Amino acid sequence: MINDHKLKNREQYLNKLISFQDTEPVKVVTGIRRCGKSSLLKLMIRHLKECGIAEDQIVEMNFESHSFKAMTSDDFYNYVKASILPDKRMYLFFDEVQRISGWEDAVNSFRVDFNCDIYITGSNAYLLSSEYSTYLSGRCVEIKMQPLSFTEFLSFHDFELRETQSALGGKRLQVFDKSGEQYGLKEVFNAYMRFGGMPGITDVGLDQEKALVLLDGIYSTVVIRDILERENRRGQKRITDPVLLRKIILFLADNIGSNISISSIGNVLVNEGLLEDGKRKGTPSVHTVQAYAGALLESYFFYEIKRFDIKGKEYLRTLGKYYIVDIGLRNYLLGFRNRDTGHALENVVYFELLRRGYDVAIGKVDNAEVDFVAVKATDKLYIQVTESMTSEDVRRRELAPLQKINDNYEKIILSMDTGLDSSYEGIKSINICEWLLYK
Repeated sequence: MINDHKLKNREQYLNKLISFQDTEPVKVVTGIRRCGKSSLLKLMIRHLKECGIAEDQIVEMNFESHSFKAMTSDDFYNYVKASILPDKRMYLFFDEVQRISGWEDAVNSFRVDFNCDIYITGSNAYLLSSEYSTYLSGRCVEIKMQPLSFTEFLSFHDFELRETQSALGGKRLQVFDKSGEQYGLKEVFNAYMRFGGMPGITDVGLDQEKALVLLDGIYSTVVIRDILERENRRGQKRITDPVLLRKIILFLADNIGSNISISSIGNVLVNEGLLEDGKRKGTPSVHTVQAYAGALLESYFFYEIKRFDIKGKEYLRTLGKYYIVDIGLRNYLLGFRNRDTGHALENVVYFELLRRGYDVAIGKVDNAEVDFVAVKATDKLYIQVTESMTSEDVRRRELAPLQKINDNYEKIILSMDTGLDSSYEGIKSINICEWLLYK
């Protein structure tokens, strides 16, 4: 049970929920396990109480609890029906509702039968699959929840950001902890890149051993409950080999930000000795690897990003990329070591763009690639991510694709070390830590 007094605010998500309060759609909060969905429901319940909603107008059920383990959808309906107050508006909160078989029928019946406002969470995209949409047909709104942003990471770990005077007379950002200890911004960002943004890390502190135990628990729960168990509940037997699943997870984690085709994963795993040669034991078919990768996407463990031809203005079917939902989980899987910093930074930027409401694609312009094309309403950003802009060769490489784009939308290069120039022919060079802190 989450203690209300220990709740940390997730303002961005709470404000979204509040904006849909008392509207018809069912509010569906999705995201990987332990990213804060249950706490968000608690925050919403607290908000309702602060607005004068009585305790008995709120029905709260967490289907991870043993109390509801054996429930059928009929039991679910009758349990809620017994709590409904006549002539009162009810607020219904269902956490991890996908664990009840036939839950869709019950939720749709609540919507039709009672004067209520419904909020549900789920750790699997299967929740909003075609089966569900046939019941609610557009009558639901999805709030996609991510692990902590860098700004939230600072807040959750009680770091305070202050502007201080630099030796050269300018301003610089410094970070202070509760005891007044002072840290450089880069130092704290390195902690974020090491531990990631799972909210539970806050409870154990920035302790590597404890963090690994917590991340191991998240990993095991996602794999067992949201992938292997879910397949059994669906009555399907496509994903039955936990060893193969782990190998695919490790491969994708090691290759975030790299161009990957599903058809090549099996071959690469064979070549790297992670799978037996097909002649001896049978390489998994493309369909098998596709099913396993699809399950990882559905559980929000990985996200896939498509390629977009900037000049041709169309999405391409070839070679997408995968990013892992939390960089701390990647470190848990592959070990804490300096590796592949450029792609790890890309990973962080990708999820920050999603948090800010952008649709994101990889940009193709002629034979060059732009890391991200981010689109939101009338706004568009072209973004390159690199570790450092101090080398002339790197500057030339990162600038070249952006210089080929002829429109007037903002073009940005994000790096840990921007070099001396803040702009190159209108292309901005911005420190990645400061960009992550922008409102």
